[in-house]
Amino acid sequence: MRKILIIEDDVDLREGLRFSFVGDGDSVFDVGTKREGIQEIRKGIYDIVLLDCNLPDGTGFDLCREVRQFCTVPIIMLTARDTEMDEIKALELGVDDYLSKPFSLGVLKARMKRLINGKPESEKLVSGGLLIDKSACKVCKAGKEVFLSKLEYKLLLYLIENRNHVLSKEQILDHIWDHEGKYVDGNTVSVNISRLRTKIEDDAGEPRLIKTVHGIGYIWKDE
Repeated sequence: MRKILIIEDDVDLREGLRFSFVGDGDSVFDVGTKREGIQEIRKGIYDIVLLDCNLPDGTGFDLCREVRQFCTVPIIMLTARDTEMDEIKALELGVDDYLSKPFSLGVLKARMKRLINGKPESEKLVSGGLLIDKSACKVCKAGKEVFLSKLEYKLLLYLIENRNHVLSKEQILDHIWDHEGKYVDGNTVSVNISRLRTKIEDDAGEPRLIKTVHGIGYIWKDE
């Protein structure tokens, strides 16, 4: 089942697209503003985004520029502005495909299938507003690199790859430390969680991403 995000302020078009995709067995979520669109994309759960060029609180160009700082999800821009310069601008900003309105639903679905099926196994993870490039062991937040130690990076990766599942302290110790034969004391996990929170959370005192499950361990909440 594909997960599709539609960002379009034309309610009739949005409902028509959603009806068609749901009929194909897809999971569809739709919003009508740039702000809502970025919030949804940050969740990192969508296989493809259908993006209107003109939105009430900004343009699809602006949205794509911001999104490409932290996310590589395929984007198809849908627009009534049928000019070569607009298409060039969209492609330069990281749009994967471009369709002028009115468009054929069959053509749109064929292009979506090509983008989703042709997408290589990504070396990048997106979660909680973070972009993790596993090939470079690099973490970015809002377009800026977050510098982590080797242990902090491994801990972050383990949490994200098990997102929305509670990991006990014992599991974390075994995965991050014990398999290397290193001696660690009981506070090792909590100390490193605290250090990681200070680097990736907006407010380490009120963590939004790494939640403590008292008496058990920790969970990465992919909101």
